[in-house]
Amino acid sequence: MTQEQLCDYLELYRDLGIDMIYIRSSAAKSRSTPAPAEPVAIPDVVIPGLAPEGDTLDQIRLDMGDCRLCRLCEGRKSIVFGSGNQRSPLVFVGEGPGADEDEQGLPFVGRAGQLLTQMIDNTAQKEGIPVRRGDVYICNVVKCRPPENRTPLPDEMEVCGQFLFRQLMAIKPKAVCALGSTAMKALLNTKEGITRSRGKWHKWHGIPVMVTYHPSYLLRQYNQQAKREAWEDLKTLLHFVYD
Repeated sequence: MTQEQLCDYLELYRDLGIDMIYIRSSAAKSRSTPAPAEPVAIPDVVIPGLAPEGDTLDQIRLDMGDCRLCRLCEGRKSIVFGSGNQRSPLVFVGEGPGADEDEQGLPFVGRAGQLLTQMIDNTAQKEGIPVRRGDVYICNVVKCRPPENRTPLPDEMEVCGQFLFRQLMAIKPKAVCALGSTAMKALLNTKEGITRSRGKWHKWHGIPVMVTYHPSYLLRQYNQQAKREAWEDLKTLLHFVYD
Protein backbone atom coordinates (compact mmCIF):
# COMPACT_ATOMS: atom_id res chain seq x y z
CA MET A 1 0.00 0.00 0.00
CA THR A 2 1.36 3.42 -0.94
CA GLN A 3 1.48 6.37 1.46
CA GLU A 4 -1.21 8.13 -0.55
CA GLN A 5 -3.54 5.13 -0.31
CA LEU A 6 -2.92 4.92 3.43
CA CYS A 7 -3.78 8.61 3.79
CA ASP A 8 -7.00 8.05 1.86
CA TYR A 9 -8.00 5.22 4.21
CA LEU A 10 -7.26 7.28 7.32
CA GLU A 11 -9.30 10.18 5.99
CA LEU A 12 -12.19 7.82 5.24
CA TYR A 13 -12.06 6.42 8.78
CA ARG A 14 -12.16 9.93 10.27
CA ASP A 15 -15.18 10.81 8.10
CA LEU A 16 -16.89 7.68 9.45
CA GLY A 17 -16.30 8.88 13.00
CA ILE A 18 -13.49 6.41 13.77
CA ASP A 19 -10.71 8.12 15.72
CA MET A 20 -8.76 5.05 16.91
CA ILE A 21 -7.14 2.15 15.06
CA TYR A 22 -5.38 -0.97 16.40
CA ILE A 23 -1.95 -2.14 15.22
CA ARG A 24 0.61 -4.70 16.29
CA SER A 25 4.19 -3.70 17.00
CA SER A 26 6.98 -5.10 14.83
CA ALA A 27 8.19 -7.13 17.81
CA ALA A 28 4.76 -8.68 18.25
CA LYS A 29 4.63 -9.65 14.58
CA SER A 30 7.86 -11.66 14.98
CA ARG A 31 6.50 -13.80 17.85
CA SER A 32 4.74 -17.08 17.18
CA THR A 33 1.88 -16.11 19.50
CA PRO A 34 0.33 -12.78 18.41
CA ALA A 35 0.27 -10.12 21.08
CA PRO A 36 -2.80 -7.94 21.61
CA ALA A 37 -3.04 -5.01 19.24
CA GLU A 38 -2.39 -1.56 20.68
CA PRO A 39 -4.74 1.40 20.07
CA VAL A 40 -3.30 4.33 18.09
CA ALA A 41 -5.16 7.59 17.57
CA ILE A 42 -5.69 8.74 14.00
CA PRO A 43 -4.06 12.21 13.76
CA ASP A 44 -6.46 15.11 13.25
CA VAL A 45 -4.65 16.69 10.31
CA VAL A 46 -5.37 17.57 6.72
CA ILE A 47 -4.14 14.62 4.67
CA PRO A 48 -1.19 15.79 2.50
CA GLY A 49 -2.06 13.36 -0.29
CA LEU A 50 -5.49 14.94 -0.69
CA ALA A 51 -4.56 18.58 -0.16
CA PRO A 52 -0.93 19.24 -1.15
CA GLU A 53 0.72 22.23 0.49
CA GLY A 54 0.44 25.32 -1.69
CA ASP A 55 -2.29 23.74 -3.81
CA THR A 56 -4.03 26.00 -6.34
CA LEU A 57 -7.11 25.70 -8.53
CA ASP A 58 -4.90 25.86 -11.62
CA GLN A 59 -2.84 22.93 -10.34
CA ILE A 60 -5.96 20.92 -9.50
CA ARG A 61 -7.36 21.45 -12.98
CA LEU A 62 -4.00 20.47 -14.45
CA ASP A 63 -3.97 17.29 -12.36
CA MET A 64 -7.46 16.41 -13.58
CA GLY A 65 -6.35 16.60 -17.19
CA ASP A 66 -8.70 14.61 -19.42
CA CYS A 67 -10.02 12.74 -16.37
CA ARG A 68 -11.26 9.22 -17.07
CA LEU A 69 -11.39 7.86 -13.55
CA CYS A 70 -15.12 7.03 -13.65
CA ARG A 71 -17.86 6.19 -16.16
CA LEU A 72 -19.09 9.79 -16.42
CA CYS A 73 -16.28 10.55 -18.85
CA GLU A 74 -17.94 8.34 -21.46
CA GLY A 75 -20.80 10.70 -22.33
CA ARG A 76 -19.42 14.09 -21.44
CA LYS A 77 -18.40 16.87 -23.79
CA SER A 78 -16.69 19.06 -21.19
CA ILE A 79 -15.17 18.82 -17.76
CA VAL A 80 -17.00 21.52 -15.79
CA PHE A 81 -14.41 22.44 -13.19
CA GLY A 82 -15.78 25.65 -11.68
CA SER A 83 -15.96 29.40 -12.23
CA GLY A 84 -15.87 32.71 -10.43
CA ASN A 85 -13.58 34.50 -8.01
CA GLN A 86 -10.85 32.07 -6.97
CA ARG A 87 -10.27 34.10 -3.79
CA SER A 88 -13.92 34.38 -2.85
CA PRO A 89 -14.86 34.00 0.82
CA LEU A 90 -18.01 32.20 -0.37
CA VAL A 91 -18.27 29.00 -2.44
CA PHE A 92 -21.46 27.46 -3.81
CA VAL A 93 -21.41 23.70 -4.42
CA GLY A 94 -24.04 22.07 -6.62
CA GLU A 95 -24.65 18.51 -7.78
CA GLY A 96 -23.28 18.21 -11.32
CA PRO A 97 -23.38 19.72 -14.80
CA GLY A 98 -26.49 19.61 -16.97
CA ALA A 99 -26.73 19.79 -20.75
CA ASP A 100 -26.04 23.55 -20.96
CA GLU A 101 -23.12 23.29 -18.57
CA ASP A 102 -21.66 20.35 -20.47
CA GLU A 103 -21.95 22.32 -23.70
CA GLN A 104 -20.31 25.50 -22.37
CA GLY A 105 -17.92 23.99 -19.84
CA LEU A 106 -19.20 26.29 -17.08
CA PRO A 107 -21.33 25.54 -13.99
CA PHE A 108 -24.88 26.84 -13.53
CA VAL A 109 -25.50 28.46 -16.91
CA GLY A 110 -28.88 26.82 -17.70
CA ARG A 111 -32.26 27.71 -16.21
CA ALA A 112 -31.19 26.69 -12.71
CA GLY A 113 -28.04 28.74 -13.12
CA GLN A 114 -29.98 31.79 -14.21
CA LEU A 115 -32.15 31.47 -11.12
CA LEU A 116 -29.06 31.12 -8.92
CA THR A 117 -27.65 34.31 -10.47
CA GLN A 118 -30.90 36.16 -9.71
CA MET A 119 -30.93 34.84 -6.16
CA ILE A 120 -27.40 36.00 -5.45
CA ASP A 121 -27.64 39.36 -7.23
CA ASN A 122 -31.13 40.34 -6.05
CA THR A 123 -30.69 39.22 -2.46
CA ALA A 124 -27.36 41.02 -2.14
CA GLN A 125 -28.81 44.19 -3.66
CA LYS A 126 -31.86 44.20 -1.37
CA GLU A 127 -29.66 43.59 1.67
CA GLY A 128 -27.19 46.32 0.69
CA ILE A 129 -24.32 43.88 0.19
CA PRO A 130 -22.03 44.80 -2.76
CA VAL A 131 -21.75 41.26 -4.15
CA ARG A 132 -22.73 39.73 -7.48
CA ARG A 133 -22.48 36.22 -8.86
CA GLY A 134 -19.09 36.91 -10.41
CA ASP A 135 -17.70 37.71 -6.96
CA VAL A 136 -18.28 34.18 -5.61
CA TYR A 137 -16.92 30.80 -6.68
CA ILE A 138 -19.23 28.07 -7.98
CA CYS A 139 -18.50 24.39 -8.59
CA ASN A 140 -20.15 20.98 -8.41
CA VAL A 141 -19.64 17.68 -6.63
CA VAL A 142 -19.04 15.88 -9.95
CA LYS A 143 -17.38 17.62 -12.87
CA CYS A 144 -18.93 15.62 -15.74
CA ARG A 145 -22.59 15.45 -16.71
CA PRO A 146 -24.37 12.28 -15.50
CA PRO A 147 -26.45 10.60 -18.24
CA GLU A 148 -29.96 12.09 -18.51
CA ASN A 149 -29.04 14.35 -15.57
CA ARG A 150 -29.46 11.48 -13.11
CA THR A 151 -28.15 11.77 -9.56
CA PRO A 152 -24.41 10.95 -9.36
CA LEU A 153 -23.66 7.48 -8.03
CA PRO A 154 -21.61 7.02 -4.82
CA ASP A 155 -18.46 5.86 -6.61
CA GLU A 156 -18.66 8.79 -9.05
CA MET A 157 -19.00 11.21 -6.14
CA GLU A 158 -16.06 9.55 -4.39
CA VAL A 159 -13.79 9.92 -7.42
CA CYS A 160 -14.68 13.56 -8.01
CA GLY A 161 -14.75 14.20 -4.26
CA GLN A 162 -10.95 14.33 -4.18
CA PHE A 163 -11.00 17.28 -6.57
CA LEU A 164 -13.80 19.06 -4.72
CA PHE A 165 -11.88 18.54 -1.47
CA ARG A 166 -8.80 20.14 -2.99
CA GLN A 167 -10.81 23.01 -4.48
CA LEU A 168 -12.30 23.95 -1.12
CA MET A 169 -9.01 23.53 0.73
CA ALA A 170 -7.23 25.70 -1.85
CA ILE A 171 -9.82 28.50 -1.67
CA LYS A 172 -10.35 28.27 2.11
CA PRO A 173 -13.63 30.22 2.01
CA LYS A 174 -15.29 31.75 5.03
CA ALA A 175 -18.40 29.69 4.24
CA VAL A 176 -19.78 27.14 1.77
CA CYS A 177 -23.33 26.89 0.48
CA ALA A 178 -24.45 23.33 -0.33
CA LEU A 179 -27.11 23.49 -3.04
CA GLY A 180 -29.36 20.47 -2.78
CA SER A 181 -29.22 17.06 -1.12
CA THR A 182 -26.38 15.64 -3.24
CA ALA A 183 -24.01 18.47 -2.30
CA MET A 184 -25.18 18.27 1.30
CA LYS A 185 -24.48 14.53 1.52
CA ALA A 186 -21.12 14.88 -0.22
CA LEU A 187 -19.93 17.58 2.18
CA LEU A 188 -21.56 16.52 5.43
CA ASN A 189 -21.76 12.73 5.07
CA THR A 190 -25.29 12.75 6.45
CA LYS A 191 -28.46 10.80 5.76
CA GLU A 192 -30.70 13.55 7.12
CA GLY A 193 -33.21 15.02 4.70
CA ILE A 194 -32.59 18.45 3.23
CA THR A 195 -35.80 19.92 4.69
CA ARG A 196 -34.40 19.27 8.17
CA SER A 197 -30.84 20.37 7.36
CA ARG A 198 -31.51 23.55 5.38
CA GLY A 199 -31.25 26.92 7.03
CA LYS A 200 -28.84 25.61 9.66
CA TRP A 201 -25.09 25.93 10.04
CA HIS A 202 -22.98 22.81 9.71
CA LYS A 203 -19.22 22.27 9.47
CA TRP A 204 -16.92 20.81 6.80
CA HIS A 205 -13.30 20.57 8.01
CA GLY A 206 -13.90 23.58 10.22
CA ILE A 207 -15.58 25.66 7.48
CA PRO A 208 -19.22 26.71 8.12
CA VAL A 209 -21.68 25.19 5.65
CA MET A 210 -25.18 26.47 4.93
CA VAL A 211 -27.54 23.98 3.27
CA THR A 212 -30.35 25.14 1.01
CA TYR A 213 -32.42 23.89 -1.90
CA HIS A 214 -30.97 23.39 -5.36
CA PRO A 215 -32.22 26.03 -7.84
CA SER A 216 -33.59 23.31 -10.15
CA TYR A 217 -35.93 22.24 -7.32
CA LEU A 218 -37.10 25.83 -6.89
CA LEU A 219 -38.07 26.08 -10.57
CA ARG A 220 -41.04 23.80 -9.99
CA GLN A 221 -44.25 25.80 -9.74
CA TYR A 222 -45.53 24.21 -6.53
CA ASN A 223 -42.42 25.09 -4.52
CA GLN A 224 -43.36 28.62 -3.47
CA GLN A 225 -42.67 27.93 0.20
CA ALA A 226 -39.30 26.42 -0.67
CA LYS A 227 -38.43 29.54 -2.67
CA ARG A 228 -39.12 31.76 0.34
CA GLU A 229 -37.03 29.50 2.56
CA ALA A 230 -34.14 29.53 0.07
CA TRP A 231 -34.17 33.34 -0.05
CA GLU A 232 -33.98 33.41 3.76
CA ASP A 233 -31.10 30.93 3.73
CA LEU A 234 -29.24 33.10 1.24
CA LYS A 235 -29.80 36.25 3.29
CA THR A 236 -28.35 34.54 6.37
CA LEU A 237 -25.41 33.25 4.34
CA LEU A 238 -24.54 36.58 2.70
CA HIS A 239 -24.71 38.54 5.95
CA PHE A 240 -22.51 35.97 7.69
CA VAL A 241 -19.85 36.13 5.00
CA TYR A 242 -19.85 39.82 4.09
CA ASP A 243 -21.01 41.78 7.14
